[in-house]
Amino acid sequence: MNLAHLLHRAAKVWGDRPALSVGKTVRLTYAETGRRVPRLAAGLVAAGKLQRGDRVALLLKNCPEYWELLFALWHAGMVAVPVNAKLHPREVAWILDNAGARLAVVSSALADELKPLTQTPLILLEEPAFAALYDAPAMPVADVAPDDLAWLFYTSGTTGRPKGAMLTHRNLVAAVMNYYADVDHVSPQDCIIHCAPISHGSGLYGLPHVARGANQVIPASGGFDPAETLELIAHWPGCSFFFAPTMVHRLVHAPEIATADTSNLKTIVYGGGPMYVADLQDAMRVLGPKLAQIYGQGEAPMTITGMDKEMHVDTGHARYLARLGSAGVARTDVEVRVVDADDTPLPNGEIGEIICRGDVVMAGYWRNPEASAQTLRNGWLHTGDVGSFDDDGYLTLKDRSKDMIISGGSNIYPREVEEVLLQHPDVDEVSVVGKPHADWGEEVVAFVVRRNGASVGEAALDALCLDHIARFKRPKQYRFLSALPKNNYGKVLKTELRVLLEKEG
Repeated sequence: MNLAHLLHRAAKVWGDRPALSVGKTVRLTYAETGRRVPRLAAGLVAAGKLQRGDRVALLLKNCPEYWELLFALWHAGMVAVPVNAKLHPREVAWILDNAGARLAVVSSALADELKPLTQTPLILLEEPAFAALYDAPAMPVADVAPDDLAWLFYTSGTTGRPKGAMLTHRNLVAAVMNYYADVDHVSPQDCIIHCAPISHGSGLYGLPHVARGANQVIPASGGFDPAETLELIAHWPGCSFFFAPTMVHRLVHAPEIATADTSNLKTIVYGGGPMYVADLQDAMRVLGPKLAQIYGQGEAPMTITGMDKEMHVDTGHARYLARLGSAGVARTDVEVRVVDADDTPLPNGEIGEIICRGDVVMAGYWRNPEASAQTLRNGWLHTGDVGSFDDDGYLTLKDRSKDMIISGGSNIYPREVEEVLLQHPDVDEVSVVGKPHADWGEEVVAFVVRRNGASVGEAALDALCLDHIARFKRPKQYRFLSALPKNNYGKVLKTELRVLLEKEG
């Protein structure tokens, strides 16, 4: 099934419903969008002399045209390569070259620095040449195979060159159906507000909303501003979001939240990084039972395990807090295991690598057979994440395998230490990493961001740790920062924290 049919079906069934909005203003209905996309598809084919299967990059901030471009590319049987608009131009140029992009649609503000670095032809979104693409005669929708490539999803590349996860039409349709089964229901009266990048999770979760004729809302700022977000919630009914945990934290602690009308808020799906129990309880206290968690990767687009809204409020369960600290249960059509180094499944409670398989798992990495073979060995996606199952099927993530600290021969999982430190009322954010140590192999270092005006020190944090975790797990050093380094998706960059320690010697 061609993903373009999601839009064309919505245009027939819910043609008069808002499809694309900016701020508080409706730009296009589904019927209008359904008429424009086949013309845009033909215009792109003619402008780039493109053929089916060609890769076309999108280097754009969030905007309504983003959605028309995605569906136009699929309509024509081509492959979308959404690129994070906040990347350095040299990083973008590398992705364009690696993907073999035949064309790139680029925001004018991003084009000047990119032009000298790439041979890929560029079409500037704000120039007349782009508007003229809609004047082409409509072309018929391409007949694609389920395993044809649809979306080339480049990983964030925090530990080296990003890899292009090959997502097929089958993968993305499976992710859409899985959303309805395990995350949330969607109606044509709902909307999803894209404060997070469409090039990443917010775009992937926009697809089930298109399929049900729900409104795609782009903030006027094009990004995440807590005050603007609260205004949009007050305006649009049935609001859903995909947020990184840091965005949930910022929204909950925004000054405007005290007087905000959040009655229209339906669901915040959070993922992409650890959501600590203290932060989660705080968010539910402020926002109500509106949160759902997903654990996934670009290689299995947002779909490995999850915890729906009902699971979040099951306070009568004896292990309620442990469940809140978990990543939920295996999604309906995904098989998940925890295994040892030989891929042998481990008993509940034992820690190992998380692997999964199902229709949602990528076809492999673009032009990287070695990495594909390693990651997909034995028919399973090896996530590189470490965790364990409990007897009820809840998966608890410990950390990325590369983030685990080994001190004196003992394994220390940074998240366990971070959860404890965040219990202190004067701690706003924390990240724990390992530092090389001549005698112990590694020692634990905690980077701490204090809440505004707070003066909590090492002694208080040390006492907190000694009250909750084994002595060998407590940080040997505390470093106080004004902010933690994060990537464009809100993930804390532990690599940069390690570099900071290396420079200090």
